[in-house]
Amino acid sequence: MRAYKAYCFDLDGTVYRGKEGIPSAIAFIHRLQQAGIEPFYVTNNSSKTREQLQDALLSIGIRAPLEHIYSSASVTAKYVALHYAGKKVAMMGSDGIRQALLSENIVPVEDEADVFVMGIDRTLDYMALARAAIFVQKGAIFIATNQDIKFPTEYGFLPGNGSFARLVGEVAGVDPIYIGKPSPAILEVIATEHNFSKEDMVMIGDNYDTDIMCGINFGCDTIHVNTGVTPTKVVQEKVLQPTYVVDALQ
Repeated sequence: MRAYKAYCFDLDGTVYRGKEGIPSAIAFIHRLQQAGIEPFYVTNNSSKTREQLQDALLSIGIRAPLEHIYSSASVTAKYVALHYAGKKVAMMGSDGIRQALLSENIVPVEDEADVFVMGIDRTLDYMALARAAIFVQKGAIFIATNQDIKFPTEYGFLPGNGSFARLVGEVAGVDPIYIGKPSPAILEVIATEHNFSKEDMVMIGDNYDTDIMCGINFGCDTIHVNTGVTPTKVVQEKVLQPTYVVDALQ
C-alpha cells in the first residue's frame, strides 16, 4: 500500500461498532498520527454534531481535531445553503443536522417549507414520517443526508436513514437527493477545504455501496475492510473493485 496525505476513515463498522472501538483501526490511526499524518473522519451518521463525534472517537482512544471530522449533516447543510439560499427549510432529524443547518444560518421552519431535509431520528414515530411525506407531496425539494439502509452496532445491524427516506419517497412518489456517501460530496469538500488532489487521498470503509463507491465516484483510491457491512466475498464479486481489500487494517 502506498502512502497518502489524506486518509479518510468511515466510522461505523470501520473505526467502531456502536460504542466499541475496532482495535486494528485504532492502532492504524495511532501509527498515522505518530508519523505526523492526521486522518479525516467521514461519516454518513447525521445524528451527531462534530463535537459529539469527536467525543465518540475520544472515548475509544482517538484524539481528532474538529476540522478533520465531516458528516453527512454538515455537508448537507452546506449543500442547502449553496443551492437553496433564502428558501424555507423544514427538517426531520437529530442534533447533528439541526446544528449543521443553524451553522449555515438556516433556521428550520415547521410548515410551508420549500425544502425538506431528512436525517436519522432515533425517536421518530408514525406522525413524523407522515409529516415528512406530506411536505414532499406538497412540493418541497426532498433532500436526505444519506441512503444507508442499515448500520452496524455492537448489537447487530439497525435501520439507517436510507430505510426511512426510501419509505417517505415511495409514499410521496419522489426520489430523494442524497448528499452522503456514495455521493462524492464529502470528499470534494475535504479536498477543497484542505487543498488536496485526488491522488493525495484514500477512502477507507466497510460498506461497499457507500464508502467504496464514494471513493470511486470521487476518483481516489479506496480500501475495503472486512469489519462491517459488506463481506469481502461480496466485494470481490463487484465489477468496480476497491484499490485494496483487507480483512483488517494492519
